[in-house]
Amino acid sequence: MPKDSYLVGLIGSGIGPSLSPALHEREAARQGLRLLYRLIDIETLGAPPESVGDLVRAARDLGFDGLNITHPCKQLVIGHLDGLAPQAEALGAVNTVVFEDGRAVGHNTDVTGFAASFARGLPDAPLERVVQLGAGGAGAAVAHATLTLGAERVTLVDPLPERAAALADSLNRAFGEGRAAAASPDRQAELLAHADGIVHATPTGMAAHPGLPLPAELLHPGLWVAEVVYRPLETGLLRAARALGCATLDGGGMAAFQAADAFRLFTGREPDATRMLADLTELAGAPGPVLSSAPGPRRPARTLGARHHRTGDSAT
Repeated sequence: MPKDSYLVGLIGSGIGPSLSPALHEREAARQGLRLLYRLIDIETLGAPPESVGDLVRAARDLGFDGLNITHPCKQLVIGHLDGLAPQAEALGAVNTVVFEDGRAVGHNTDVTGFAASFARGLPDAPLERVVQLGAGGAGAAVAHATLTLGAERVTLVDPLPERAAALADSLNRAFGEGRAAAASPDRQAELLAHADGIVHATPTGMAAHPGLPLPAELLHPGLWVAEVVYRPLETGLLRAARALGCATLDGGGMAAFQAADAFRLFTGREPDATRMLADLTELAGAPGPVLSSAPGPRRPARTLGARHHRTGDSAT
């Protein structure tokens, strides 16, 4: 039977601006629960990413009920867990750890979070040729989600060629040969010239990692652009894309929907994901809808067929 008091936290680097504490604590309060959400910032602690295992063990020993895990620890944490949910195992990345009967079990709510956000914010986006920037922990989740939504082909661009190739191989095993490919950054211009859209899944653009993940001149109005960074909601990439009239999706929806799924895992209670999205919009200070901007000039959207199902309720 669910209890009424919880202690959870977030492990990552540069996580001071995270809205996860407020999202979880607000939803808990509305449900009559006491929930305390702590930030465990390895940058503040002066600890390397490899210390994530020690931090998970310490949290379990201190009586935490669970943890969110974010950059750069989503893959490193796996070797320190006692078990993995099927989706986390398939992705090779964990963003939520639940302590159950002394065991640390890893889950991934980034997949369902991104899928729900994309289906809501860019429901008619063409998905024949998608370029994804980033093949790390968040990248694995959003690539999986994009293919689940029905993308014909996702090309992964990452400065570590072996990481992109490994993720592409994993995705092809799961979704079928030819659905994913890896490419080096020097092919970005060629790929984006013929792409339907871009998914950005690196830390670039976060408050602690400002900048653009690609040269702005590679953007064009025929692209849609989806972001996983949500602090700030309008990253440099989205600002440049909107200036050209691209349809855009910020990272707010993914953050809210993945938090809702994590809340369910931590507490066993059903969250109100729409209410949590409204919280995020308010907390982030967004003047308008968090999820998407009005589309500008673009190629005609392909109708989403049966393969484009909407699933679940990401970034922490």
